[in-house]
Amino acid sequence: MYQELGIAPSLYTHCETILNGLKERFDEIDRVAEYNQMKVLKAMQKNKVSEACFQASTGYGYNDIGRDILEAVYADVFHAESALVRPQLTCGTHALTVALAANLRPGDELLSPVGKPYDTLEGVIGIHDTEEGGHTTGSLKEYGVSYAQVDLLPDGGFDYDGIRKALNERTKLVTIQRSKGYQTRPTLSVARIGELIQFIKSIRPDVICMVDNCYGEFVETIEPSDVGADMCVGSLIKNPGGGLAPIGGYIVGREDLIEQCAYRLTAPGLGKEVGATLGLNQQFFQGFFMAPVVTAGALKGAIFAANLYEGLGFPVIPNGTESRHDIIQAVTLKTPERLIAFCKGIQAAAPVDSYVTPEPWAMPGYQSDVIMAAGAFVQGSSIELSADGPLTEPYAVYFQGGLTWYHAKFGIMMSAQKLLEAGLIEL
Repeated sequence: MYQELGIAPSLYTHCETILNGLKERFDEIDRVAEYNQMKVLKAMQKNKVSEACFQASTGYGYNDIGRDILEAVYADVFHAESALVRPQLTCGTHALTVALAANLRPGDELLSPVGKPYDTLEGVIGIHDTEEGGHTTGSLKEYGVSYAQVDLLPDGGFDYDGIRKALNERTKLVTIQRSKGYQTRPTLSVARIGELIQFIKSIRPDVICMVDNCYGEFVETIEPSDVGADMCVGSLIKNPGGGLAPIGGYIVGREDLIEQCAYRLTAPGLGKEVGATLGLNQQFFQGFFMAPVVTAGALKGAIFAANLYEGLGFPVIPNGTESRHDIIQAVTLKTPERLIAFCKGIQAAAPVDSYVTPEPWAMPGYQSDVIMAAGAFVQGSSIELSADGPLTEPYAVYFQGGLTWYHAKFGIMMSAQKLLEAGLIEL
């Protein structure tokens, strides 16, 4: 069958040999998925999800029972006091922006103790704003919020001395990015995030600790909100949407902070009381229900990719045996030709737009040309099979997603097939 889809027999045989050694790891992923599935089911049953929850609201969206119950379900699953889960949160970057802008005021300082945040947040924060011009309209910096950063140590550890020095009387909020973004650093486990939060709180108990949880939901049996995070933020077109949510984001955490977020998203005095769901509730509920299993398939794909490309001699993060804390697999391909060929393979494996050839381009919010491959049912959905990377050294590609394990497997094989056809790897 795979040969009919364009996979060389030698590559297929090589991949099957790799998979034979991953059965125990895949079994453990399934155990985590089962636990998380029961956690979501229990929350839905506790909050009495019913067919009435799937009805559409329009206009102001007053008394949308489905919206309110969905947010209660999210709060229970994340063991948080409150949640904001809305289609009006257009993406992960927007959800993070709302959380930051809602809880920071002029004169406050935002601290990142894990190095540079994801590219699209640089404009939100105003990292590249200058007095001579070249600023982002509406950035936190423009509103008088300063920014400080402490890089990770060379071994990926936290620079506790640097963090202690950076915390000051103006530090209001600490942002912790769980996943690696366009960096080749380790993804943070929930346990490590908890250790970092505990250290920060020991110095400044009043500081808000926010975790960018994108790509990490349901990879482990606990979430950052279980280890002290005051807010967790993410996108519904990543893990928690289960591939069914067509838009949306979530913010969970302390009730007072979520109330501030709701006022920022809508308007002061309105908050969570307004926000029509326009018939999307069923997809939000069903996607969240499916999310543990979908995430498990994507996680298997990431581990398979790590083992395949590590065996071909490419640096991979995480490596083929490390524990996993998100669904992203970074592969350092070393040349732009390999990066482009890899993405062409992922695109060719897609159910949608498989005939399209991805090309690097200057995407809004990024500092360099980026190539992205995704043939998704939902535009930009990175829980679906996708790969992307900036056209800069070390030419690392970031692979993630796959609504089923079998599709993720095929996509990874097709990426290697394109490299093989171009003479960029040897088997």
